[in-house]
Amino acid sequence: MSIGATTAMLLGLLALQVVVAFAIVRSRDVFAATMLSGTLSLLAASLFMVLDAADVAFTEAAVGAGISTALILGALALMRFRTRGPRRANRGLALAACAALLLLWLSLIPQMPRIGDAQSPLQQHPLTVEYIEGTREKIKIPNAVTGVLGSYRGFDTLGEAYVIFVAGLAVYLLLGSRRPRRVDPEEERYADR
Repeated sequence: MSIGATTAMLLGLLALQVVVAFAIVRSRDVFAATMLSGTLSLLAASLFMVLDAADVAFTEAAVGAGISTALILGALALMRFRTRGPRRANRGLALAACAALLLLWLSLIPQMPRIGDAQSPLQQHPLTVEYIEGTREKIKIPNAVTGVLGSYRGFDTLGEAYVIFVAGLAVYLLLGSRRPRRVDPEEERYADR
């Protein structure tokens, strides 16, 4: 893909992110805001994919769009109030947005290298060769992946572990305590007003 096409795609994705962010802020429906936040994460994952950061893109798609959206939807299911459903005009817009995101992701597939291709640009890069060949001597860790994640990308790995910890803690806090809360009669009287 040429530099001009890549730049145009990046600017388009950034513009879409701004539009979706404004839609989240203006939304009065909690369910719609949740689904839009998942869309924002998918747009961010697309942006990372265009920037050739596939690992960050997959992490953003899994954690940002997948786990976060599921946790929020789970929290909404546990709440007692109901939100109004989408209007018919919004359904068509949502379907068009999903189709556009699907086409965007399908257009990015040809940019990905084949699995195990030793001739891909990523495998031929001098830093890749340095990581693979120099890990045993410099870091004294026999597994190259563990060596890279533990040393060269240590802060990145720490951040990912933190995200997983926070997601697990959120699941525990949302679903872990099922004991009914005792309601103070005085508090219940004021809640009915």
